[in-house]
Amino acid sequence: MQGMKVKTEENLHRAFVGEATAALRLKGYAEKADKEGYPQMARLFRAISAAEEIHALKHLRILKIIKSTQENLQDSFESETKISEGIYPELIKVAIAEGHKAAEISFSQARDAEEVHGKLYKNAIEHMLDDTESDYYVCSVCGYVHVGKPKEDCPVCNVSPDRFLLIS
Repeated sequence: MQGMKVKTEENLHRAFVGEATAALRLKGYAEKADKEGYPQMARLFRAISAAEEIHALKHLRILKIIKSTQENLQDSFESETKISEGIYPELIKVAIAEGHKAAEISFSQARDAEEVHGKLYKNAIEHMLDDTESDYYVCSVCGYVHVGKPKEDCPVCNVSPDRFLLIS
């Protein structure tokens, strides 16, 4: 990065990963607190999660990782393809070798969902200037993304359509 010292750039990347990880972990904590009947604790976890997300996005902006929408789509497509074709297959092999069935299923479902994400990005790149709007629904179990309201079970993990979340 032009004009930025190497150590500062590394620190911004480390801080981004830490903040983004904290934001997601706290969202998980909030879900658990809600399920256990602690709505105030859930609100606290969600509030701090939102703050951590603000920190993470600020670090991304300083790093100039967020670019034009077209560049962001291309980067996202490449990332999803690398993950689904390269990283997850290796993770699955290790989980199988170590006999960790839950991890194997989680990695396999994520790989399959990531493959679909890549296709959605590719389609968006090809049709970026079209004036069409779509609703996206995300499977709350495996992360599969469906264009339009799903009418059938998730093709990745087989949960019913009522387990999909509308993303606005």
